[in-house]
Amino acid sequence: MPKKNSNSGAQNDPNEIKPEAPAQATPPTEKTPQEAKIERKFPPNHIYVGKKPIMSYAMSALIQLTQSDKIVIKARGMAISRAVDVAEIVTKRLGNNAFVVKDIKIDTELVGSGEESRNVSTIEIIVGKK
Repeated sequence: MPKKNSNSGAQNDPNEIKPEAPAQATPPTEKTPQEAKIERKFPPNHIYVGKKPIMSYAMSALIQLTQSDKIVIKARGMAISRAVDVAEIVTKRLGNNAFVVKDIKIDTELVGSGEESRNVSTIEIIVGKK
């Protein structure tokens, strides 16, 4: 009985170009994930400080200041000290005395609901051009 050569079958040939199924057109109202824009719920000149390194926020603030006249650095809770550091780095170190702290607002937000609600301190530091 003759052996079958594994390379002789068209099914196993890796170099064979198989016809693809015709692409289905998507309606113009639907957007693919790559085309969909990320919708921001905050203005582009607001920087929310969290757990990233301080210099990443400072560089982001500096880039935003080149595009607009002022930025708002926001933080709450344990990140407040990091927000103050970002404002100081932008005004004193990176800005070449071109930027100044215009205003500082402090507040308290109620976070959670029911019995799990608690007060969290917040800060907004407005940095602008001199």
